[in-house]
Amino acid sequence: MRVFHVSAEHFVELAALPAALPPEGFLWIGSGRREFEVSVAEVQARLQAWTGGQLVELHVRDLLSQQLPSSFDTTSWYDLLVFRRLAVGAGTDTSEDVAGSPAAARRLLAAIDTSPVGFAVFDRVLVTVHPTDCAVRDYFAQRLQQQADGVELRGPTRLPTSPADLMLRMANHMVDGYLELRRQLTRQLGALQNELLDPKSRFDDWKVLLDARNTLHLLEDTCDDQRSAMQEWIDALDEWPVDSDANARLERELLRVRSRDVLEHIERVLSHVRRLEHSAEVAVQMHFSALGHRTNDIMRTLTVLTAVFLPLNLITGFFGMNFDTLPLIHSATGIWAAVAVMAAVGVGLIVYFRRKRYLGSHLRK
Repeated sequence: MRVFHVSAEHFVELAALPAALPPEGFLWIGSGRREFEVSVAEVQARLQAWTGGQLVELHVRDLLSQQLPSSFDTTSWYDLLVFRRLAVGAGTDTSEDVAGSPAAARRLLAAIDTSPVGFAVFDRVLVTVHPTDCAVRDYFAQRLQQQADGVELRGPTRLPTSPADLMLRMANHMVDGYLELRRQLTRQLGALQNELLDPKSRFDDWKVLLDARNTLHLLEDTCDDQRSAMQEWIDALDEWPVDSDANARLERELLRVRSRDVLEHIERVLSHVRRLEHSAEVAVQMHFSALGHRTNDIMRTLTVLTAVFLPLNLITGFFGMNFDTLPLIHSATGIWAAVAVMAAVGVGLIVYFRRKRYLGSHLRK
């Protein structure tokens, strides 16, 4: 568990939970799920002393759950937001030299993680509960420390002014973290589609494609839950009591802007996931259409060959009958006449079928 004091000018990590709230700024308590479970009694006692209220027991179970979807709830003391992150697990090799193979796609799909991150937003306290392998807490701790030290960074340059501001920054960071995953998914699915539609390859790794579709469905459900949770947060923000102070109204408006920005990023992610789903479905349909087209070409070619040899078989069968009065059978030139007739019939049929476009170079395998 890490405890930070955040103010307009300072960002300081504290050694332990303080006995009282600092005179300015707010406290950020960032904890792993296991550490929070062990220290929940101490945290509840400090929250009671600081804010006059504690986390509801149901919300404590929600923060400790690893299966809870993205959701939002509110009480008179705090707002609770659970936000599932989208990330690629450690140890996944997605470099260009291995990208594009079914094995690389399988490793990528198996490594996608959607662990929940919980936020309890009080007026002057932010409690965040992270998965064990989540780097969001440490990333923001380092980034905010650099901002306090005056290091120039991309993105917001000022320190967060409220727990809600920091919560929205972390949620926005988790949504933007999908961009790299989006590029990797696009590249891997594109490679699978190219292999699926390649007429020279025999695609048989349907398990990878099925896993890709299931993963995209999972991501779509995750993004839907994220969007619903963020929309509920925006609705709750609009219901906050109106403050007469101009700075407080400005801060409220900035929170609305940042919330709408997070919601817009989620919409973009959801739109891209749905495009990938549609692309995978279309690729499968095109594969079976191309397979049916190649099958039709093969059957048409075999039918044409059968039609060419059928009259030749008829001619040889006619002269193969056991009659002495058949024409040409006693003639020295009869064999050549029969061969000439058979050749003329075969060539004529081939020319006819080519003109009808039943046989020719336009038939692609």
